[in-house]
Amino acid sequence: MTPNEAFFQLHAGLAREGPGCREDLDWAVEFATLPEDACILDAGCGTGADIERLLTHMPKGHVTAVDKHLPFIEAVNARWSSDARVTAIAGDMADAEGPFDLVWCAGALYFLSVDKGLPLLGKKLAPGGAIAFSDLVYLNSNPDLALRDYLEAEVPQMRSAAELGHAIAKAGFHALGQRVLSDEAWEEYFTPMEQRIDMLRSNPDAALTEVLDEADTEIAMWRRYSHQFGYVLSVVRPT
Repeated sequence: MTPNEAFFQLHAGLAREGPGCREDLDWAVEFATLPEDACILDAGCGTGADIERLLTHMPKGHVTAVDKHLPFIEAVNARWSSDARVTAIAGDMADAEGPFDLVWCAGALYFLSVDKGLPLLGKKLAPGGAIAFSDLVYLNSNPDLALRDYLEAEVPQMRSAAELGHAIAKAGFHALGQRVLSDEAWEEYFTPMEQRIDMLRSNPDAALTEVLDEADTEIAMWRRYSHQFGYVLSVVRPT
């Protein structure tokens, strides 16, 4: 098994591919003030964990769900292929065709970077449209050295919440609202992952074992240092 195969073996079947929960999505959508028939881009949709809630808010809307990983798109289609309100596409979020009233990007803007991704996605917005995205940041000015060493190896562009605000402004956007994702949002991601790690431990494959160990470390770091880092959910519009 290759490292890439091992990573997706761990993530196969998980409801979420990153922290998030209903309350945080509800908050973001209310800030964006969207019409019932909004066109939404779910950028880096994973297995589509947020599609149902997005459509609850915009019941006459349409969600274009995009992810590079084909099995994730297949999972979206398995649930939503009979619903004309959802189109699932295997590809790069940067190639999605708008215009969109809302770009929803739960943790996936990392792959483009805030600095490059916001201007790119901003070009896909309809007039008055908004981008809601979550990005990992330090929550205090003096994080523990062990945490800093860990995160800066895993997330080279790691920055503070204040620096995120500066990056948003520099990219040509203003924040309508920002909040730190709740502990519940992390537990909705990590609790099922812990269960899957336990299930996969019986497989002796070396690459898989390494991926499982890395996931265990990630969970342990969050449980120890959750007061020092987290995802900030931002709802932004072009200035």
